[in-house]
Amino acid sequence: MKRTLLVAVLFMLLGISAQAQSRLVGNWEGAIKSVKTIRLVFHIKEEGGKLTGTMDSPDQGVTDIGCKSVTAKGDSVTVDMSNIGVVYKGHLLNDSVINGVWLQGGVSVPIDFMKTANPAELYRPQTPKPPFSYISEDIIYTNKDKSVQYGATITIPKGKGPFPAVLLITGSGQQNRDEEIFGHRPFAVIADYLTKRGYVVMRVDDRGMGKTTGDLSKATTAIFAQDAEVSFDYLKARKEVDRSKMGLLGHSEGGMIAEMMAAKRKDIDFIVLLAAPGINVKELMQDQAAMVMASGGVDSNIVAQYKKLYAAMEEAGLSASSEVDGKEKMTQALKNWKEHATQNAISTVGVVTADEEREYVAQMFKIITNTWFNYFLRFDPQPYLRNISCKVLALDGSRDIQVPAGPDLQGIKESLLKSKSKSYEIKELPGLNHLFQNCNTCTVNEYAVLTETMSPEALRIIGEWLDAKVKQ
Repeated sequence: MKRTLLVAVLFMLLGISAQAQSRLVGNWEGAIKSVKTIRLVFHIKEEGGKLTGTMDSPDQGVTDIGCKSVTAKGDSVTVDMSNIGVVYKGHLLNDSVINGVWLQGGVSVPIDFMKTANPAELYRPQTPKPPFSYISEDIIYTNKDKSVQYGATITIPKGKGPFPAVLLITGSGQQNRDEEIFGHRPFAVIADYLTKRGYVVMRVDDRGMGKTTGDLSKATTAIFAQDAEVSFDYLKARKEVDRSKMGLLGHSEGGMIAEMMAAKRKDIDFIVLLAAPGINVKELMQDQAAMVMASGGVDSNIVAQYKKLYAAMEEAGLSASSEVDGKEKMTQALKNWKEHATQNAISTVGVVTADEEREYVAQMFKIITNTWFNYFLRFDPQPYLRNISCKVLALDGSRDIQVPAGPDLQGIKESLLKSKSKSYEIKELPGLNHLFQNCNTCTVNEYAVLTETMSPEALRIIGEWLDAKVKQ
């Protein structure tokens, strides 16, 4: 009798737990309210009888943060995100409300989550949505030996072709075909805009991203350039394309790739460079490191000192013959810098103690000797630019802290003056950041906060230049 009762109780508890799990499945929206409201969204699913979840923070431009675990016992709910230092504990008041507390850094904040069919999303009004006024086709193709598969989207104007065509090439870091970052999809916006103006546009998932395969472990910009050539050849074979009016649009590292390809191939009619390197990348990264630090409010004197340290660490890492040699050179460079640096600068960099010095050297050695970054630092775009004969449009934002416009555009101009190109235009666009957004603080963190994906003025300049120089 007791055993029968125990089994019945166990089944009842399991039923309650399963019911709680079922009630939790869905989207839950809440908000932290302090100086400003920060919306939070849990996406909870049930897989194999177990709850899983992700979290978005739309106002911070963050999506798909994985939850370590989601548990439900009776009406009690725990969402463990200790991987980012957060735990949410609450109680299901009914099928649509969780009353609970957000625990982070020793602080407890009360938050209620409401179940919703339409959770808050990042507001990105420029992202194109179907139905489109043109043909949009998702495609798969491979390189010659079929070792790499590429996933892409090609957009084609309606009407009688063939049409001028442009291949879009993404910036550094693994990105999908839309060059998606913080919910912004700049390449989708560019493709939509240019296709409506009468251009075939192709955008491709990066190696190891989305539908594109390929080994990333030893990949460099040169390997990515080979991938771009495969895509260009595929585009060239499309019947909708006018082969005499084909070109490239590259953003940041994608601009480097456009420079490399245009210097090599004579079937490229034009390139559009968006924040593409115009000077030695080693120098560019020194400027970037300083400007990013300055954008965080660090005193200009400390920034100037840090720039010298960064340059010294670059030189030590790039000249290393081995790990031991590299770390010895970096350690000595750091010691030499500390002899002349102010205490404030040393504290800001975080290299006060011997342990902090060792940690800093280890981190910098790992970064600078990374296969991709090591190649990237050694890259000098000027020999490629001087060997270009096609049409060129080069644009930089005046508020870009990743590719400072002044020295960058000057480097492009000086190189193109020595090139065979008979048609080039170089412009600094006021008020725009590295993503070509109109910005306010113009920090990297602000990319996510801005609702604008890409300046309409930048799009207009690209479109009008292409119409004048390519279509005619």
